[in-house]
Amino acid sequence: MKFASRLALLCLVAAASAPAVASAASPKSLYDDNCSACHQVTGKGIKGAFPTLVAAPLVTGPSAPLVTTVLNGRAGMPAFKDDINDADLAGIITYVRTSWGNKAKPVTAAEIAAIRAKAKAAQKARGLQAH
Repeated sequence: MKFASRLALLCLVAAASAPAVASAASPKSLYDDNCSACHQVTGKGIKGAFPTLVAAPLVTGPSAPLVTTVLNGRAGMPAFKDDINDADLAGIITYVRTSWGNKAKPVTAAEIAAIRAKAKAAQKARGLQAH
């Protein structure tokens, strides 16, 4: 195998096994890129189609239900568990919880990771059940 081919293969393996690194994008720009098409830049959503994030109990209440919803999706909302790393999700969710007059506590990447791990463990346990 040529040196260049081996180097390319090593780079691919390293990239695949490296932990997810937070992007350089701001939480607002991540929200704009991933959420605003439905929930709008104002967070007000589209009545009858996409719920408001402004003063919504899911947004301003305990963080776990919101994190679970963002990770797994719900009622037509896409799941972001495979697309956005913990640090970026924490940024987006914190942005939503503290914007447009919302006054909820920030969410950390560690909280996202814990909820993600719990969901994976539950999924694995369900897969082990007998018929």
